[in-house]
Amino acid sequence: MTTFPANSLVRLPSFSIILETENLANSSVKGLFKSLVSLVHQDLPLTQAQEVLLIDTGNIPQQLLAQIHELYPWITVVTAPSGIGYYGAKMLGAEIATGEVVIYTDVDCEYEPTWLQRILAGFIQGDNIQVVTGETATRGKGIYGTAMVMSYIFPPFSQQERLIPTQKYYSNNVAFRREFLLKYPIPVDLPLYRGNCVIHAQKLHDIGCTIWQEPQARAIYRPPNHLSHFLWQFVVLGHDSYWQNKLLTDKWKSQYTDNNSLKVRIKKYCDRLRNIFSCHPYKLLHLPLAIPIMLLSFICVLIGYVVTVIQPNLLLKRYDKMLGKS
Repeated sequence: MTTFPANSLVRLPSFSIILETENLANSSVKGLFKSLVSLVHQDLPLTQAQEVLLIDTGNIPQQLLAQIHELYPWITVVTAPSGIGYYGAKMLGAEIATGEVVIYTDVDCEYEPTWLQRILAGFIQGDNIQVVTGETATRGKGIYGTAMVMSYIFPPFSQQERLIPTQKYYSNNVAFRREFLLKYPIPVDLPLYRGNCVIHAQKLHDIGCTIWQEPQARAIYRPPNHLSHFLWQFVVLGHDSYWQNKLLTDKWKSQYTDNNSLKVRIKKYCDRLRNIFSCHPYKLLHLPLAIPIMLLSFICVLIGYVVTVIQPNLLLKRYDKMLGKS
């Protein structure tokens, strides 16, 4: 387990927290406030931050922005240029921030009270540590939640306790030394929905940078909250799967293919089952009714992949049009 020196608050690097509103295009405003409340309740006070930046990509009404400013005056709202996108908003935040470390969060996640201190503590292990990522798990309430834990990107918490190297990160729970990130930015001009971080992680490894994972810096992702969001979310996962396979270098493409083979996928499902039911045995009752939802999600991913093979840019254009981006 990561230990904190008695003077850890002094030794922690200066930091900036960056949120963006892009996910509010298909998530609830109520979820935004839940995310903000989870940040307010961090063990390490947000007053320690250089700034908390909310990058507004046009998804929040002005009246709501005024309400946020009234409730959380420590948030600085930055109006992003039109069409900047999810990763563009994150990189804009890094350019504006003044902290030594920039920490990325998403409005559809909630963060455990020790999350902030845990993710920052990774950087005091050595000046050579440039990237620290936490663990994000999908909320698993009820039958639908169980299906999402089994089917969606984020696996259950590993229950590990030590800082360990990893080959990936999720953009909703990661911190970078700011100067390093500006030197090696997340690519923004890619034909992906949310998979740019996979390509970025590959590039970081190629230059010899180790991504470190702090398993105790934990976030909970709220899964799709209505049918159209669910369907599109898994369809664009198929879209991203196609493009990631196209964009990865040969070495990483081979690894990506191996990690997505049928044998490995079955093993991942089994691992998730063991994890879920070792922690929450009662969820065994949810599984029979969760299976049809899991099958539907798999079919949506397959449809997204096949459509993208035939028309590589069609789905993302349609999705952006549905969200009013074009």
